[in-house]
Parts: sequence; C-alpha cells; structure tokens
Amino acid sequence: MSPKKYPAPVELQSRRRATVGLFSALAFPGAGLLTSSDAIAQSYPAKPIRFVVPNPPGGGTDAIARSMATQMSSALQWQIVVDNRPGAGGSIGLDFAAKAVPDGYTIVLGETSNLAINPALYQKLPYDPVTDFEPIILVGSVPLVIVVAANSPYRSLADLVAAAKGGSLTMASAGNGTVGHLAGEMLKKKVGMQLLHVPYKGAAQAMTDLLGGQVGVFFASLPSAIAQINSGRLRALAVTSAKRTALLPTVPAVAELGYGDFDASVWYAILAPAKVPASLVSQLNADITRVLQSAEMRTRFLADGLNMEGGTPQRLGSFIVAERSKWAEVVKFSGAKID
Repeated sequence: MSPKKYPAPVELQSRRRATVGLFSALAFPGAGLLTSSDAIAQSYPAKPIRFVVPNPPGGGTDAIARSMATQMSSALQWQIVVDNRPGAGGSIGLDFAAKAVPDGYTIVLGETSNLAINPALYQKLPYDPVTDFEPIILVGSVPLVIVVAANSPYRSLADLVAAAKGGSLTMASAGNGTVGHLAGEMLKKKVGMQLLHVPYKGAAQAMTDLLGGQVGVFFASLPSAIAQINSGRLRALAVTSAKRTALLPTVPAVAELGYGDFDASVWYAILAPAKVPASLVSQLNADITRVLQSAEMRTRFLADGLNMEGGTPQRLGSFIVAERSKWAEVVKFSGAKID
C-alpha cells in the first residue's frame, strides 16, 4: 500500500491551527482557542503507528495483530508497523509499550497472561497493567478446550471429574503458569478433584504425549486443537468459556454443566501508554471498533474461533481489574511462581 499523503507537514498544520484559533478568539470573543488535545486529534495520525506484539512472529497473538494491522491500513488508511518484542512471558513487550511516548503512536496487543496472570505469577514486573496503560478496546476472546485422546475412557466432563476425584489424573499444559495450566487449577478448585500437573515447553509436545497416552487430559487452546478434534484423534469434553463456541457447537461449555460462572478464556486487548490524551483514546476506540465490525475481521475471527468483543475503554479498564483479581486467586491456589 502506498504511504498516506498529507497536505502539509504536521508542524506547519499545527502553526496554522494556532493562528486560526487566535484570530477567532480576537474576532469572536468566547470562541476560544483550540486545546492542545483537540489539535492533536485533528492531525492524527500524521505518521506510522507502532503496534507492539509481546510475542514472537508466527504465533496466535501475532496472527491476530497482523490481521488487525492489515485491516486498519486498508479501512482507515493508517500506516501500521507491527513490532514483535517477545520474552519473559510478554513482559518485555508490555514494558516497552508502557515506557513509550504517550502520543498515540504506540499501541500494544496484550492478553490474559501478560495483563491478568503475570502480576500474580512474577514476583516483580517492570510494568503495572492498570496504572501504566490507557485501555483502548477489548478485541476478542477464545476459549480453551478440554481434550482427551480419542481412545480415552472419558467421554464427558462428568467422567473426567469422577476419575480425578477417585485418583490422580495427569494434566498436560504448555507450561507452568500458562492459561491452560491455571484453567485446570481453576476447575480443581471448583470441584475439589485431583489433577497432577505435567508442564511441557509448549503445546506441541503436550499434544504429542496426550495422543500417545502419556498424559490424561489437556486444556488446549482452541486453534491448536481444532484440527485434531475434527480428524477424530481428540475428543473434546468441554470448552472453558461462559458459552459454547461456533467452531464446536455440540461441545458444551463448562459453565452450562453445573459449574456456575466458570470462564477461563484467552482474551486480547489493545492498550496505549498511560497519559495518552483522552481525545486520542476515544478516536482509537471508535476507529478500531469500525475495523472489528468489518466483514473481513468477522470472517477471520470466526475461522479462528474468536468471539468478537469490543466496547468502551472504560469497559476494558474494569475488565482487566476484575480478571487480574480472578486469576490472582487461581495462582495463589496453584502455588505457581516464576522468578
């Protein structure tokens, strides 16, 4: 896509607005001057926007960010530069974004792990998910799916719970403190069953051992498990969201099976550094809402099993606070820590 053309340099535009504002104030008392926030909003964006992804290229979070960047460039005529800054469970990228100049030209795609779980999991974080960011918009959420091998004796979540109450059942995860690990711990806490946690270095090896019978159950990300479920190699017992997912319409949600308000979804949110002007927060929210509601993004989200979210910055801010509290209880129960 060719770079967006602007009629005049940003500095010249700003000086012209200041001159017009001063003339209006002198000629029409009470008309007032443009505020600096108004001037910023009217010229925004005047240069490329850095979209920080605190994960490596090629993963699920990176794919979501790049799909959104493509659609923002197409629909809004913005120049978006995706900047992958992985490491330390997302902390490196979030810290970079938190310390960026709060001018609206740096945004970041955070998720459940680095915004809600890490504050309880790590003894010290270089950023605070609440005070160091301006919430922009809740993008979407995707459930985990509780899966067993196709030849497993467990044909329902009730079978699994009964077996785990009667003895120690092995549970694979993609790593200590991951959403999959803690979702299993959340279910343990909810129903009083036993699960012996077996952490792996990533989902691929966990899936291999589940299919081979070395472990009994895996709380897997939906995108990583859907092909094996559809091929018949895995049996899906339940999804961990509050409602069923369109990708697996016959698979019940944990919450509908008598486990109350159980919800252990992976969600994604866009934030900006703290102290970004309120006018830019509002503009970013409104424009990204347009992108999320486009047919292209709806199709992409449906294909990946993502539920479209959206809403106001205030909704996202309250949501992060609530999720942080919820996951802190689960981390404490599990005893998981990362130094």
